[in-house]
Amino acid sequence: MRRTTKETDIEVELDVEGTVETGDPVLNHLLMALFHYMGRNARVKANYDLRHHLWEDVGITLGLELREKLPGKFARFGSAVMPMDDALILVALDISGRPYLNLELFPLEEEEGFSVTLVREFLWGLARSLRATIHVKQLGGVNAHHIIEAAFKGLGIALAQAIAESERLESTKGVLE
Repeated sequence: MRRTTKETDIEVELDVEGTVETGDPVLNHLLMALFHYMGRNARVKANYDLRHHLWEDVGITLGLELREKLPGKFARFGSAVMPMDDALILVALDISGRPYLNLELFPLEEEEGFSVTLVREFLWGLARSLRATIHVKQLGGVNAHHIIEAAFKGLGIALAQAIAESERLESTKGVLE
């Protein structure tokens, strides 16, 4: 999947051997953790003007790639409680057709490059393009690196569950909006 705007040129391809090269070492690190815990290989390339645009547009492009690769019937829901050192993070998601993001991260110790604002942009871009409800809630922790990395690892586990093929349509309405 490729998405090009006046601000970014992003390529995300799942299920291929490759490297994650966004130009932002923190985003590279977090995406590699995400793909590892999803159990998927991926290739990501990016050119961008501002980090804000990079993080948002990588989230959008990843959501488009995931949406395109969804099986006809998929598990829809996924969740994880992820510990990492001092951090404990809850991630729950529903690929239902209704985009929504609830992000509750509040690190007390900053670490260079690890920004809750950028995480919000990434996750909101992902939620919109995947058409998913995503909740990420900090249950414990103080260090920004640990909190944010645990969120990406938990997101990987939750996505792997939600996009898994299912034998039935996971909707009491009979349709996913």
